[in-house]
Amino acid sequence: MQALHGKSDETSPFHQGEQAVQARLGVRDTIEPWARQVVRPFLPEQHREFFKQLPFVVAAARDATGRPWVTLLTGTPGFISTPDPTSLHIAARALPGDALENSLTAGAELGLLGIELDTRRRNRVNGTINAAGANGLTFAVGQSFGNCPQYITERSWHQVGVRPGDASATRYQRLTRSMQVWIGSATTLFIGSGYRGQGQHVGYGMDASHRGGAAGFVTVLDDRRLILPDYSGNNHFNTIGNLVADPRAALLFVDFDTGSLLQISGQATIDWDSAEVARHPGAQRLIAFDIEQIVQLDGALPLRWSAPESSQPLRLIKKTKESEDVTSFEFVAQDSAALADFTPGQHLPIEVHIEGHKQPIKRTYSLSNAPGEGRYRITVKREPKGTVSRYLHDTLAVGDTVNTRMPRGDFVLAHHDRPVALVSAGVGVTPMVSMLHALAGEAGERPVYFIHGVRDSRHHALANEVRALAKRHDKICFSAVYSKPRNTDRQGNDYHHRGRISIELLKELVPGLDADFYLCGPEGFLADTVATLRQSGVQPERIHTETF
Repeated sequence: MQALHGKSDETSPFHQGEQAVQARLGVRDTIEPWARQVVRPFLPEQHREFFKQLPFVVAAARDATGRPWVTLLTGTPGFISTPDPTSLHIAARALPGDALENSLTAGAELGLLGIELDTRRRNRVNGTINAAGANGLTFAVGQSFGNCPQYITERSWHQVGVRPGDASATRYQRLTRSMQVWIGSATTLFIGSGYRGQGQHVGYGMDASHRGGAAGFVTVLDDRRLILPDYSGNNHFNTIGNLVADPRAALLFVDFDTGSLLQISGQATIDWDSAEVARHPGAQRLIAFDIEQIVQLDGALPLRWSAPESSQPLRLIKKTKESEDVTSFEFVAQDSAALADFTPGQHLPIEVHIEGHKQPIKRTYSLSNAPGEGRYRITVKREPKGTVSRYLHDTLAVGDTVNTRMPRGDFVLAHHDRPVALVSAGVGVTPMVSMLHALAGEAGERPVYFIHGVRDSRHHALANEVRALAKRHDKICFSAVYSKPRNTDRQGNDYHHRGRISIELLKELVPGLDADFYLCGPEGFLADTVATLRQSGVQPERIHTETF
């Protein structure tokens, strides 16, 4: 276990290892206030309902020797129940021969990942087993938080019968040739890690996380060594922070066709910035994994999954520069077939083939147009180091194609008649414009407050479109907030308020703060806005967020 130096914040949801990584990578000051809003010591109602409908959950724990392992706990949907927001009951045990068969006992630390592959939703919850027996285990929640849908390969599941003689468990210390082929073709893995320092801290414990990519994203160096790319994520650095503090880790590979599991336990080392990192497209750093023990469970799961959802080619029909660094891309089906409809606020998963990259690169972008138009529009900010955003802006031309899958996401408007406040910053405006189109077209006159913060008119994407909607519909109140207006920007015409979106401004624009708030933008903006809305009496169930 590595000694950590330097002062850490003991009131933070992150332990010292996570804090150290965040500081090293320059995100500590922005992620901390946001995490204090979204990392909770309980399961929100939405997460409770999510876990109840799952047929399996990913579990990370340690065996009697302290070695970490990852497994799947399975059952008929409903096998996970939530007696209250701070506990889960899982009516399942580890399978016979599983590396954790005798380790999920009372007092054991447990990291859980609920993941729905067909919708790409996932939620993590870490805590401790309170009780365990023949009927399963009861779990006390320590931390609960959601994850973004990136890098998840979509699959649908179905149940199968498994007879006692169908399954087998075998232990190894080196990868066989068939295991190496399995890992080399995988698009999904789960990684388990954990850290417990001295004293008590809410961030201590086990953690289960998902990693995904195109087939071949995990490199098999030999029968004892693997290389895993670490892509950009939510900046929590839960796994990397654990590994900095305690390099013991576990991997789980699932054979979705046969229901077999490959459990691997060993030691991990972080490659922060060597020349090797650049050889893995999209990787921010690498995890070098040294294998120590292996358990292979053949045909053990009562679940099977379909092949990954096939993608649909889209043809770019229009490319519109919306601001200094934001461009809209409008697509139709390449074969002129009808496109699946979407709900305003959802995102579109796309795949692009970029020269120099062996595999297609996947990204998700919010849809910014109104549903029912027979086209998809994404509005993308060009990031200086963004592989895909630079390709879209600089290379993709009208007539070119990209591959896509069904629109996804649950950042959508609730069904009720209360006033709505759409509050965004920067490129966070994109799902808000789609929502605004839907609200403008609905019957009734419930008030809609559209409040957007940006630097100046040169960076104000989709401004004319929003102004036109507000002009046509009296129920829409549009307010633009410029932090640094240009000399040529006219207050009352280009923008309405100078500075940044604050709670004082929201109180001025939204009478009595009587609205459902939908927030989208950078983490710092979200953290401040969520915190001040709650402090001002807005109930959590009326605050909905999406981060970029």
